[in-house]
Amino acid sequence: MRIDHIALWSVDPERAKEFYVRYFGGIAGDCYHNPKTGLRTWFLTFDDGARLEIMSRADVVSPSPADGTRVGWAHIAFGVGSRARVDALTDELSAAGYLVLSAPRITGDGYYESCVADPDGNRVEITE
Repeated sequence: MRIDHIALWSVDPERAKEFYVRYFGGIAGDCYHNPKTGLRTWFLTFDDGARLEIMSRADVVSPSPADGTRVGWAHIAFGVGSRARVDALTDELSAAGYLVLSAPRITGDGYYESCVADPDGNRVEITE
C-alpha cells in the first residue's frame, strides 16, 4: 500500500500551484475542469513520485487557518536535503512575502525544520 496523493482545496489554485511548483519542484499536469460542478484540479508530481492535488470550486471559499488547530490536514512536509537548503528556502520564501510561522530550528523530536504558510494559509514544513 502507498498513499497515491494528497488533495488540498485552494481559494486561488493558480497561485497555490505556482507556489508548490516554484519553491518545492512540483511538476504540474494539465488542469481538469468539470463544468457541471465547477471543480478545477491540478495534479503536481514531485521527484519521489508523491503527488499533490490542488482543487478549487466556487462554493469552497474559506481559507484555512495557519495555526494548524483545526481538524484536518495539519501540515505537509518537504525534505530538502540539508540544513543549508532549509535556511536558504526559508529566507527565499520570506523575501517573497510568505509568512514564516517558525524559523529554522531543531525541534524536540530531532528534526531541523522551519514552517511557512502557503498562499491559502496552510502549514508547510521544510525539513532537512
